[in-house]
Amino acid sequence: MKFQFENQVALVTGGSRGIGRVIAQMFAEAGARVVVHYRSNRVAAEETLGVLAGEGHMIVAADIGVTADLERLTAEVMAQMGRIDILVNNAGVFFHHPLATTDFATWRESWDVVLRTNLIGVADLCYLVGQEMIKQGGGRIVNVSSRGAFRGEPDAPAYGASKAGLNGMGQSLAQSLAPHNVFVHTVAPGFVETDMAAGVLAGPAGEGIRQQSPLGRVARPEEVARAVLFCASAGTEFMTGCIIDVNGASYLRS
Repeated sequence: MKFQFENQVALVTGGSRGIGRVIAQMFAEAGARVVVHYRSNRVAAEETLGVLAGEGHMIVAADIGVTADLERLTAEVMAQMGRIDILVNNAGVFFHHPLATTDFATWRESWDVVLRTNLIGVADLCYLVGQEMIKQGGGRIVNVSSRGAFRGEPDAPAYGASKAGLNGMGQSLAQSLAPHNVFVHTVAPGFVETDMAAGVLAGPAGEGIRQQSPLGRVARPEEVARAVLFCASAGTEFMTGCIIDVNGASYLRS
């Protein structure tokens, strides 16, 4: 499938590395002007900017968990780009905090940070960008969730809860925003072959993780990115509210 996003602006959070970088690259190759969001690693963001096809791209720093940062981010993008046609909420955090072995202070902090970043911050950005999309007559929001929202995350319950909340929020927004020509989709990957997962996949648990899928491997970033671009494409309007699994049948839900 050939994607086409000429004359569109795509804001990709967490776009400086991993899945986000590949999403940004694929949008640029399809003709979009891309906004690469990063939290603190400006070098990685500039590296991503340097490999994007075409012209007119930008990078912008913000902490997704800080409301003032999100207000500034939205204002900066609108000032430079003039519009936001596509918002990809890809940025997120993951902390191990199993109940049996975690002290209460760490447990509380984990919940606070993960929910503030993975759910509340995303909700705030959906609001801020969604308002701009309504004014301009439409847009697309694609949230990157996780199979952990369905199967559970025993060692990272805040992460699982945040992604389950993200799924529910996306479906609610799909219903409320469709009359404004704003469509909301969710992509839910399992393990993905990225730098962040490399240590786990190379360790003793790696083979077991790969064998969770009948394909005997984990997802490639391009496979997740392709699903994101498909959701953002014209012709998928009647799929608004959907959740697309990209986990190689490692977890199947009814």
